[in-house]
Amino acid sequence: MAVRLGIVGFGIMGERLLRAALAQDAMRPVAVWDPSAEAASRLARIAPEVPMLASPAAVIAACEALYIASPPSAHLEHAGAAFAAGRAAFLEKPLAADLAAARAFVTMAEAEGARAAVNFPMASSPAVAQLSAWRAGIGAPRALTIRADFATWPRGWQQGAAGWLARRAEGGFTREVLSHFLFLTRRQLGPLVLLDRSADYPPDDGAEIAVQARLAAGGVPVALSGQVGGTDRDESNEWRLEAEAGSIRLRDWSLAEKRDADGAWRPAPDALPNETMRPMVLRDQLRKLAALTRDEPQDLATLREALEVQEVVEGILGG
Repeated sequence: MAVRLGIVGFGIMGERLLRAALAQDAMRPVAVWDPSAEAASRLARIAPEVPMLASPAAVIAACEALYIASPPSAHLEHAGAAFAAGRAAFLEKPLAADLAAARAFVTMAEAEGARAAVNFPMASSPAVAQLSAWRAGIGAPRALTIRADFATWPRGWQQGAAGWLARRAEGGFTREVLSHFLFLTRRQLGPLVLLDRSADYPPDDGAEIAVQARLAAGGVPVALSGQVGGTDRDESNEWRLEAEAGSIRLRDWSLAEKRDADGAWRPAPDALPNETMRPMVLRDQLRKLAALTRDEPQDLATLREALEVQEVVEGILGG
C-alpha cells in the first residue's frame, strides 16, 4: 500500500516532488500547505485531487511522511511537529537557518530514533552510481575540484523565491548548490575538514557573490570555488576527481564522464541531461522515503550527514 505523503511548502521544489510522486506508486500525495494563493491555484491545476489544507498541522494529521520544502527558518518547526505526531520527515537542506539549532535538533532526533532524511538527490543519482563504479578502476584518489558558476543568483527558475534565496541569512548558492557537491564528496571520500576559505558579499544584505575554499575529505585535498557572473549560462558546475590511474567527473549535475588516454572526456553510455534525469532521481528518492517511513533499509542522506555538510557550508560563508 502506498505511503501517504504530505507537503509543506509548494514552491518549485514542492511542485517537483509532487509531480514525481504522481508518477510512481510508492507514495500517494494526500495534502499540501502553502500560504500563497498562487501556490493554491498552481496545485489545483496540477493535481486537483490533492487538497490545499489550512495549516501545516492539518497536513501532518493527514499524512504518514511529511516533505518539508518551506524556507529554512521553518524547517525544524515543521519537522518537530511531524516527529511529535509520529510521522517521518523528509527535509530540504539546509536543516535550519541557525546552526546551533540544527545541531540540537539532530542530537534530539537521533536520541529519539526519529525517522528522518534530507533531500540530497545525489543519494539516488544514476550518474553518481556510475562514478562509484568507475572509481574501482582508477586507483587511489589524489585531488578533487568542485566548481559552480552562475549567470545570476538566484537562478532564473528560482526568482519566485528570491525574497529569501537572495538574502545572506538563509540563501546563497553555497547553501543551495555547493552543499550537494559537498554531500557527494563526503559520501565518496570521507569526512570533510575545512582548512581555508574566503567569501565575497555585496554591500547590502545580499547572499555571497563568490567563494573559495580548501578542504580535506578523507585526507584527499579538495579545492572548491563558486561565483556569480562566471558564465552566461544559467549555471555550470563540475565535480572532478583526479586519481592515480585516471580522472572522472560529474558535470552539470547529471553527466558522468571519464577521461580517456587521449585526454578527451567521454560521457557514460546512458548519460542524460539533468532535465531528463531529475524526475527519475526524485522518484527513486520517494521510493526510499517510503522505505524509511516503514523502517526498512534505505540510503537517503541522514540528518547527521546534512549537519556535517551544513557545518562546512557555514564555515565557508564565515558563519
